[in-house]
Amino acid sequence: MNVGTKVALAVAAAAMTVAAAVGVLVHHLTSERQLDTARSELDRQLVTAAYDYAAARTSPARINPPGLPEPVGEAVRGGVRVTYLQDGARPVLWAATRVSDREVLTVSRSYAPEARALASLDRTLGAVGAIATVLVSLAGLFLGVRMGRRATAAARTAERVANGDLDARVHPGGRDEIARLSAAVDTMADALGARLEAERRVTADIAHELRTPVAGMSTAVGLLPPGPATDLIVRSVRNLRGLVEDVLEVARMDAQVATVETEERQVSAMVRRAVAGLERVEVRVPADATVTTDPRRVERILSNLASNALRHGAPPVEIEVDGPVVRVRDHGPGFPPDLFAVLHTSGPQRFRTSAPGAGTGLGLTIAVGQVRLLGAVLTFRNHPEGGAEAVLRLPDRPSG
Repeated sequence: MNVGTKVALAVAAAAMTVAAAVGVLVHHLTSERQLDTARSELDRQLVTAAYDYAAARTSPARINPPGLPEPVGEAVRGGVRVTYLQDGARPVLWAATRVSDREVLTVSRSYAPEARALASLDRTLGAVGAIATVLVSLAGLFLGVRMGRRATAAARTAERVANGDLDARVHPGGRDEIARLSAAVDTMADALGARLEAERRVTADIAHELRTPVAGMSTAVGLLPPGPATDLIVRSVRNLRGLVEDVLEVARMDAQVATVETEERQVSAMVRRAVAGLERVEVRVPADATVTTDPRRVERILSNLASNALRHGAPPVEIEVDGPVVRVRDHGPGFPPDLFAVLHTSGPQRFRTSAPGAGTGLGLTIAVGQVRLLGAVLTFRNHPEGGAEAVLRLPDRPSG
């Protein structure tokens, strides 16, 4: 149940409660006033009838009527002049007093007109209360729907920002709590965009600044004499060059200048090309498929997933091709709980830190970025039989 519905129901319940309370109060006050007026009038008639009886004049009063209610008779015999309302289908109002030891003088009249007037008042109060409740409920519904729409707009903008649309804004109006919430969402989006832009600039600047000296190092390494030290330097320079290329790839994806060049390729062929230089990687193809995609990016994704599995898991790494679905599984301990939470909430973090699970390196970051460009789906889980598993689902045609 959304906020608008809750507000509308609350306003309707409050309106019904107020209408019922007002109706009961008016009914009670009117009933007492009617009864007091009728009793006073009938008591005056009784006093007049008593004077007429004492003067032997004719009056509408009766002596010891057969239908006298028992409470009236008991009260009069005690020396009290009383008025009494006899309820029933035909209500009757009595007034009585004792004129001798054995005689009770009474005056009575029908109370039906007052009962009908009170019933008519109740019907009027019910109708007015119902109309007021409907009008107030409609006003509450309008207010609730408006509040719900504003809150929903703020929530959807926050979701868009979380999904990477840093240009999304709410642009709130007003000064209430929802406006403050919307303004906070816009402020958060501005701050997040500024931080990400600064990070992108730093990433791109570092990569471009390192590219030239790394290229010079690669050229200089070729001039070294053969030997174990030279082999170590060559491997280090190769790793450094690969790291720089990874950082440049991230910078291009951050700047949204990466392009997708599609071809028709067999999934199994792309998998085998991706893991051609890796050891202890087993490829199984229960079902193959042909997809239209960017083979270079798919191979980069699979190569990064397999390398990550070898580096952080335990061999052998099994890659299963099931049509457009590719599963990469290692036989290590699986994703740690803290890292697993990061993968399923904010996604891979590009740089490692000293805090456990705070980063996953550039490999998974590049893989996730390539997946988004291709319109594919990449999910992570711990396999029921042990080990970490990444599942890549390729679309028939890329969306980027």
